[in-house]
Amino acid sequence: MKRKRRTEILINGSKKLAAAMANEILENYIASMMEEPNDGLVMVKVRESAKKSLFYIGEVFVTECKVSIHDSLGIGVVTGHEKELAYQLAVIDAAYTAGLKETESWEKLLLQEEKKIAMDRADKLKQVLNTKVSFETMDTE
Repeated sequence: MKRKRRTEILINGSKKLAAAMANEILENYIASMMEEPNDGLVMVKVRESAKKSLFYIGEVFVTECKVSIHDSLGIGVVTGHEKELAYQLAVIDAAYTAGLKETESWEKLLLQEEKKIAMDRADKLKQVLNTKVSFETMDTE
């Protein structure tokens, strides 16, 4: 699984999953903090639809952290002020980068969480669509 997909699942899914995965690594390995969780700003790039040109729409407040396990660097970046989650993401990323054996069993957990996220989004969309007004039925003629 690619880093981007894995990170999206961990950020959008249950915070307990990220905590459990990071704790599994921290119980068995030493994670050296390369950069403490700290706040920062990231420029957001957007593609303009008419000319297909890129431009920066603004900045987003993020928390970022860097961790090293067995000389393998892991990076955790999350929007908002979420120091613990940024640290957990960095530990998980470092575990994948180092190719630790614990990561082999995580694929199944991440796929299950991804399905749960998709179901939750579908439920929310269904709730929104239930409130949609049909203007065609409002005609009195």
